[in-house]
Amino acid sequence: MAPGSIKFLSFCNQINIMKRARFSSLSRLIIAIIAWFALALQLFILIDNTPGNGLTPLQAMGRFLIFFTVLSNLLVAVSLTIGLINPSSSLGNFFATSFSTAAIAVYIFIVGLVYNIVLRQLWQPHGLQKVADELLHVAVPVLYTLYWIVYASTGSLKWKYSFGWLIFPLIYLIYAMVRGGLEGFYPYPFLDLGKLSVTKVFLNCLALSSAFLLVGFLFIGADKILSRYKKRR
Repeated sequence: MAPGSIKFLSFCNQINIMKRARFSSLSRLIIAIIAWFALALQLFILIDNTPGNGLTPLQAMGRFLIFFTVLSNLLVAVSLTIGLINPSSSLGNFFATSFSTAAIAVYIFIVGLVYNIVLRQLWQPHGLQKVADELLHVAVPVLYTLYWIVYASTGSLKWKYSFGWLIFPLIYLIYAMVRGGLEGFYPYPFLDLGKLSVTKVFLNCLALSSAFLLVGFLFIGADKILSRYKKRR
């Protein structure tokens, strides 16, 4: 191939890389804005409903942080925001790793999966609560998963990572159960020790842990397939 052709192809490749980086940043910005808006809206609803919901504004803020949905959306919002504002920081580098981006994708995917399969039929929110629910449980999970597929998947994930990704959900389950025991409020019906036996809650936690493990394997497998596809392109 002539030197001129090689230089032209190299130039075109650099243009494509720049375009990809620009679209990646735009995607992160859009998802971060949606996630922050949804979180702020949900917090506003909780505080605005006091004292009708039996909580003080401070207690409502604490209640806000007991839901896995909220914590996972916070992970999405914080990781994307830091990646946009200060990507070279220690946190920016941490959130930029393939391990972290895939872990967040698994968590937010589970949020959408569990809500739409298990929890959606248990209540019918209206008005602003409906908006917040759809953003937190549908929009952000779908958009972040698509972002991960298009921009974050690298082909470097190892099967053992799925076990490491269990740490956050397991810590959350302990945290939710301890808070539930102290406050008498459990964030999800399948964790409610006030209505279910210890054995039933344990089995539910085991099923959830298995779901996280299996979805983790699914994302790792998808990462390997996507990597081969991108290389062929």
